[in-house]
Amino acid sequence: MEYRRLGKSGLQLSSLSLGSWLTFGQQISDKIADELMGIAYDAGVNFFDNAEGYAEGKSEIVMGKILKAHHWERESYVVSSKVFFGTENKGPNRVGLSRKHIIEACNAALKRLQVDYLDLYFCHRPDKNTPIEETVWAMNTLLQQGKILYWGTSEWSASEIMEAIRVARQYNLIGPTMEQPQYNLIERNKLENEYLLLFKEYGLGTTIWSPLASGLLSGKYTSGEAKNTRLDMKGLEWLKESALAEEKLAKVKKLQVLADDLNVPLAKLSLAWCLKNPNVSTVILGASKVEQLKENLTTLDVLPLLTDEVMENIEKVMQTKPVLPQF
Repeated sequence: MEYRRLGKSGLQLSSLSLGSWLTFGQQISDKIADELMGIAYDAGVNFFDNAEGYAEGKSEIVMGKILKAHHWERESYVVSSKVFFGTENKGPNRVGLSRKHIIEACNAALKRLQVDYLDLYFCHRPDKNTPIEETVWAMNTLLQQGKILYWGTSEWSASEIMEAIRVARQYNLIGPTMEQPQYNLIERNKLENEYLLLFKEYGLGTTIWSPLASGLLSGKYTSGEAKNTRLDMKGLEWLKESALAEEKLAKVKKLQVLADDLNVPLAKLSLAWCLKNPNVSTVILGASKVEQLKENLTTLDVLPLLTDEVMENIEKVMQTKPVLPQF
């Protein structure tokens, strides 16, 4: 396993990590979840990603039981939660980024995960109804209490992150260390365009999600094996419509040919491509099957194959590179 610093911080994350969105507490059994975490940990994965909104809190309960049962040394792994969407019971002050919800959600996540502190705590979405100043102060309070070690954002705009940094500097508080954006061969704008100044000037770290574009880049849809996938799960119809657009599928089929020429599974080619970006701190893997995870955990073996020529060929096929403003 390779380890990368989380932006300019001193924290090191495994370049491949394991997330629990859509799987833990809903798509897979607790037994499979336990097995997946064990395989990941034994392979050198040290970051496990979670959120209050995943399976309405059940995902964190499942992960907490696994962490407790394995008795892994606390220093050996990094665990996250995210605040915004709430858990099962919605209502006033039970969602969003108010000081009240941030503090209460953190305390609840600690109980579900059965840990004394969260290594990473994310604002899962921007909250248009709460001043960023209030959110930054609340996160700083949790840092001072030792309940979280680093805080960050997920799917915030560059201007919103900049505002959080400005507030933190104005009051001598600790600002955001990392952002968790979607990043893959189809969705590239934030990492390759919008956040460039944040990387250069502030050393923002990234824990990217959906590196396989919700399975579109996994090879399932080019091999005809796409049955009972996450895109078939109830409530995710919107994901299916956006992920399986005909234009995207046509490009992915061409990418499959390129992967076949390299004798590499499409999923591993797509994951390795994400790792080639130096602004990616860690790629969060999702998995519902043991063999799938074992295979994807060997992605680092593919990196040497991604020569400049291969990267150019990928660009020619995908044509998704953001056009940067000209000065």
